[in-house]
Amino acid sequence: MLGFVMGAIAVCLMAQSALALSPSPYTYKKPSFDGIGKVYMGREIAEVMGHQGADWLERDSRDLEEDPQLLVDSLGLKPTDVVADIGAGTGHISLLIAPVIPQGKVLAVDVQPEMIEMLGDRIAQTRQTNIEPIQGTEEDPNLPPNSIDLAILVDAYHEFTYPREMMLGIVQSLKPNGRVALVEYRAKDPFVFIKPHHKMTQAQVRKEMASVGLTWQETNATLPQQHLMIFTRST
Repeated sequence: MLGFVMGAIAVCLMAQSALALSPSPYTYKKPSFDGIGKVYMGREIAEVMGHQGADWLERDSRDLEEDPQLLVDSLGLKPTDVVADIGAGTGHISLLIAPVIPQGKVLAVDVQPEMIEMLGDRIAQTRQTNIEPIQGTEEDPNLPPNSIDLAILVDAYHEFTYPREMMLGIVQSLKPNGRVALVEYRAKDPFVFIKPHHKMTQAQVRKEMASVGLTWQETNATLPQQHLMIFTRST
């Protein structure tokens, strides 16, 4: 028995050592105006919009600028779907999705406790019963394996401090036929007046998603200023 325990400890130590020796996917530089100085696959990660900017998520002009209802309508959701809204913030998207999946559930994930509190208040006000707030971390969405039909990330991915770790966590949470819907402001559109690091090109998105085992399926170009890119798990 002692030999078994010692062997198990040795395996754990070897795994930890191998992980420690693995090259980091990140490099660092002097931060740009709207970046944090951390670079992933050639892209500088954007500054996070803190809970202090929550009013921007509920601004009156959002319907015109982003048309979130069109976004939800474009997802092809089924009434029984389980959807993870990653970077849910105040729950603007979660509250639009919830009525579309009355027998399903929205798992509204955010890393900021203040956002989770605001989301809980909004759920209580609307009496929507199929939204579950989930406190994630910068490296883990805290979703059960093989549990969701769709993960949607709306103007959030570019701010992930640990994009690779977060996406690997999202991938493992997908059901076998699960999808990822990634929504980002179009970087090459001169009429999208958003800070540069808060926009992404399709090429960059596809490169980063492929690195975690996601296969591009389609890009919906009907939204006013954003790409809606759909991916599925490769294996």
